[in-house]
Order: sequence, then structure tokens, then C-alpha cells
Amino acid sequence: MQTQPSTPRPRLAVLIDAENAHAAQTTRLMTRIAGYGKPTVRRAYGDWTTTQLAPWKKILHTHAIRPCQQFCYVKRKNSTDSALIMDAMELLHARSVEGFCIVSSDSDYTGLAGRIQEAGLLVYGFGQSDTSVAFVAACDAFVFLDAAAVRVSASA
Repeated sequence: MQTQPSTPRPRLAVLIDAENAHAAQTTRLMTRIAGYGKPTVRRAYGDWTTTQLAPWKKILHTHAIRPCQQFCYVKRKNSTDSALIMDAMELLHARSVEGFCIVSSDSDYTGLAGRIQEAGLLVYGFGQSDTSVAFVAACDAFVFLDAAAVRVSASA
């Protein structure tokens, strides 16, 4: 019997704004991501010295997610956002992945999603139902993780 060669699954970078996402949704998140491709890069950004991220510390190793430390030197500054965006641009230019999963409800990632798409790569967003319409629209698909039945919004 001849076997058909399997189509390689797209390699995905999973970039999580841990300060703007819920650790309790990680298992559901990673299951959804596996439906889009193979998560080869898994990073979560935040100030891991704060008590706010304690729930994340308990689950990172379960899903092989690497924590990326960003100290908060000044209140209301986006050091976490900046680090995530810089890493995304490095991965984009290295062409080591075929798509990105941006996990946040923060509209600051709208421009990043658009830039990744301009380069011809896929962008999947994951966040809460209060995510800005602009960020949702900038993604090829956006998964609302807090909906009773997880909803997916696909951009045209």
C-alpha cells in the first residue's frame, strides 16, 4: 500500500503578552493553536517578578513556553509590548516561521499584525471579547478565548 506524503504543518511563533492574557486559558489556547500549525517558538513576555504573573509561572513548563523577562522600570510604559514586537520582527526577517500567533487583547499589536501580513505570513490573534475591532480585523483569524463557546473571527 502506498502512503501519501503528509503536508507539513506551518511552523508558528506563539508570542504571549502574559500581562494581557489569562494563564487559565493556556491549555485551550495551545489546543486551538495546534489546529493552525506547529508551535515551534513559544514565548511569554512580562515582568516575572510581580505577583500578577504568578498563575503563569505554574503553567509555563506544562506547555514548554519560555518566559521572557521585562522589568517594569517606569509605570505605564510598554516594555513588554516592545520586547514582543522586537522578537516578532526578528523572527519575521529570519523567516524561521510561516505564521504568528499573537496572544493579547491589546490593540497596540494591530500594526505588528499588519506588518507580518505585508510580508506574506499568517497572523492568528487570541484574546478576550473586549479586544479592539482594529486588532481583530488585522489578523487572518482571531479567536475569542473568553466566549462560552470559543468564537473565531476570520478577516476577509
